[in-house]
Amino acid sequence: MTVYAAMRNGVLTVRESGGEWLATEGLADKRVECVAATDTQAFCGTFESGLYRTVDGESWERIGAGSLPEAVTAVRVSPHDPREIWVGTEPSRLFRSPDAGKTWGELPALTDLPSADEWSFPPRPATHHVRWIELDPTDPERVYVGIEAGALLVSEDGGETWTDRPEGSRRDNHWLATHPEAPGRVYSAAGDGYAESTDGGMTWGHPQNGLEHHYVWSVAADPGDPDTVLVSAASGANSAHRVGESYVYRRRGEGAWSRIGDEYEAGAGLPTGQGTYRYVLSSGDEPSELWALSNTGLFRTEDAGESWNRVSIDWPDRFDEQTARGLAVVE
Repeated sequence: MTVYAAMRNGVLTVRESGGEWLATEGLADKRVECVAATDTQAFCGTFESGLYRTVDGESWERIGAGSLPEAVTAVRVSPHDPREIWVGTEPSRLFRSPDAGKTWGELPALTDLPSADEWSFPPRPATHHVRWIELDPTDPERVYVGIEAGALLVSEDGGETWTDRPEGSRRDNHWLATHPEAPGRVYSAAGDGYAESTDGGMTWGHPQNGLEHHYVWSVAADPGDPDTVLVSAASGANSAHRVGESYVYRRRGEGAWSRIGDEYEAGAGLPTGQGTYRYVLSSGDEPSELWALSNTGLFRTEDAGESWNRVSIDWPDRFDEQTARGLAVVE
């Protein structure tokens, strides 16, 4: 198993060997934005120097120079074809490679949408970016894109055309997730709350009962149960990114959200609340296995959040004051 844990300035490649976890650090001098991986390679987007790739988890090379903008804010690998790589940028543009990053083509229809004139990122209101790309695991033509901030976009033809702001969708989508066992299910973690769709993103509901913190950053579903969902949340952007007071919630079926974590001692438990920047979450490969990353470390649960263990690795001290940027788990 390999885990790519991306922090603000650096990526840890974490591997299990002989019952121990070993970590290798890369891209320490870059402003990291996102990460995605297959079992043979990983991709990392940076804000100032484009897209990087590693095939060994230790050395990273820049790819797409001259074809991709320097501010790469989202990257995904197709679940249908590991050679197909998608990239989103700032300002909001969308690119696709059919050959693992050797060549790139832009999907220009993204910027022609009616809502595009309203897209704006509050800290830099003159611009905006693609925050997340989600590729449907049951339909190779269906694509979901979150713009920060301004829109959720859905394509049913591989990005050639888009449905702009479908009914009930959030405006400030940070993180999107799907589930291979639940066709049509889409989960959205957004600055304006949680949202969920059961019809491929065409309409959205807002199950908020029990969710006391509505600035939602990341979402992941139990690999074995699409009705068990975890999110990270805070009271607002300042608490999530700067002050550091964030929480993790879980929802089962049609029930209310309940807060999990808070208790942490000697490597067990999940620290939340004061001193914790917003977690990024990822599903694992086994039922009930999920992962969480923040400035407090890398954590794993094998019982859908009932209990957590901190992965014992060499954790750079500077990460204690940095936000997590992405998390990719592969066999």
